[in-house]
Amino acid sequence: MVIAPTLLDGPPEEVLAWALGRFPRIALACSFGAEDVVLVHMASFLKPGVDVFYLDTHLHFPETYATRDIIQKRYSITLHRVEPQLSLKEQEAQHGPKLWERDPDLCCRLRKVEPLKGFLQGFDAWITGIRREQSPTRAQAQSIQWDASFSLWKINPLVTWTTKDVWDYIHRHQIPYHPLHDRHYPSIGCLPCTSPVLPGEDPRSGRWRGKEKKECGLHA
Repeated sequence: MVIAPTLLDGPPEEVLAWALGRFPRIALACSFGAEDVVLVHMASFLKPGVDVFYLDTHLHFPETYATRDIIQKRYSITLHRVEPQLSLKEQEAQHGPKLWERDPDLCCRLRKVEPLKGFLQGFDAWITGIRREQSPTRAQAQSIQWDASFSLWKINPLVTWTTKDVWDYIHRHQIPYHPLHDRHYPSIGCLPCTSPVLPGEDPRSGRWRGKEKKECGLHA
């Protein structure tokens, strides 16, 4: 596929408009964090009824589900709930209690990676809110790249944006956002594995605190 050089690291709206026009089967991943609600806002105007999905691990904060409901009511989107095959009780029966504490990689694989892999089989591309500034593991991300893990194109329109860019856009467009962001949670995942971040800490240091793990496996 030929990609115009001007698109690479181009303005998010242009990257997003190109992707929505180029791929008939495309879906936007949404965790209801700051970056993702920005993309929902942009995409819903570019393509009303756009496919948006979230991975419901059954372990989210109550505020995450509340934000989901607000976003769904406000924007013209088709929202898909993607769930793991195992309920929490079934997972506990097979792997023991609190798997996220003993083997967080396996827990993420069961509750996030495998459900995502199954869902994305019906698509040609997916859109994410990752940014290079977020962590060293994302520093080489491109706005348009082939995702070998899931065998489809991956679109990262906000890859060059700073945290300030994200929040300037949210405030300028009065976009509803996750209330935990105001309580020192810059990155929000599952409730047992997410904690507040102290001033000066890495924005993702609140994820899997005390462990070497920094990614859930979706953005390898």
